[in-house]
Amino acid sequence: MAMGKKLQGYSSDINVTPMVDVMLVLLIIFMVITPMLQHGANVELAKTKNPVPMEDADKEDAVLVAVTRDGAVYFDTQKVNESELTTKVEDKLNGRADKKIYIKADGRASYGVVVQVVDDVRAAGVDQVGLLTEQINQQNKQQPLPPQ
Repeated sequence: MAMGKKLQGYSSDINVTPMVDVMLVLLIIFMVITPMLQHGANVELAKTKNPVPMEDADKEDAVLVAVTRDGAVYFDTQKVNESELTTKVEDKLNGRADKKIYIKADGRASYGVVVQVVDDVRAAGVDQVGLLTEQINQQNKQQPLPPQ
C-alpha cells in the first residue's frame, strides 16, 4: 500500500539549473561587452615589431589623447581643437605627482598632426609621453606583392 502513495510536501533538494543558466548568460554578456570598454576614441593603432609594454595606459586614471585618421584630436572622450588641448591637459594634471600622457594615434594619421599634439602636450608641462602601438602579428603577416 505504501508503494502507490505519493509523498505529500515539498522537496528540500536545491535546484541549481536556473542559477547556472543565469551565470552563463552573464558570462556571455561580459565577454561581448569587455572589448568595447576602452578609453578615448576608437583608432587603429600603428603596428610595430617590438612595442614597449605600457600597462599604466589601461588604468582608470590614465590620461589619453587620441588622434584619428582624419586628424581629429580627442582628450579622453571629448573632441578638442589644438588650442584647447594644452589648457585641458594642464587642468587634468594639476596637482598630480606623475605627469604622464599616453597618445593613441591612428596608423594613417598625419605625422604633422601627431607631432603637433605631442608638442602641445609637452607645452602643458608633461614629463613623460607614451605613444601607444600594437604588435605585428607574425603569423598573419602578409607577403609583399611582387613588382610588376
